[in-house]
Amino acid sequence: MSSEISSVRPQGRLRRMFNRLGSSNEELNAEQLRQDAEETGATPIAACGDRQEVTVTGTLRAVTLRPRAGVPALEAELFDGTDALDVVWLGRRSIVGIEPGRKLIAHGRISHARGRRVLFNPKYELRPVGQE
Repeated sequence: MSSEISSVRPQGRLRRMFNRLGSSNEELNAEQLRQDAEETGATPIAACGDRQEVTVTGTLRAVTLRPRAGVPALEAELFDGTDALDVVWLGRRSIVGIEPGRKLIAHGRISHARGRRVLFNPKYELRPVGQE
């Protein structure tokens, strides 16, 4: 019975500090992104279902120009600490502010293409540079 109580009890400040010291930079960044998503009320990418209308937030990992059926398309990989999805703006070669490392909130309907989650032409909001 005492083991049940200890597993439910929240971690102490010292335990959390030691866990952070033992974590890699990537794990710490992923944890921060998960907290950001929770604070903004966004859906975790890992929990997004096909054809579901969602609001997601995260950091752009990569931005590429990749034509689709002869039409320019700007693609970006958005990572929120749980999973990644592709954000695609059809007919665009570039968008000011859409660059790797930038934080973004996107709203749209999830679809699947090439086995990955995709948001096509989402409504989006760029987070201020340097905002944690």
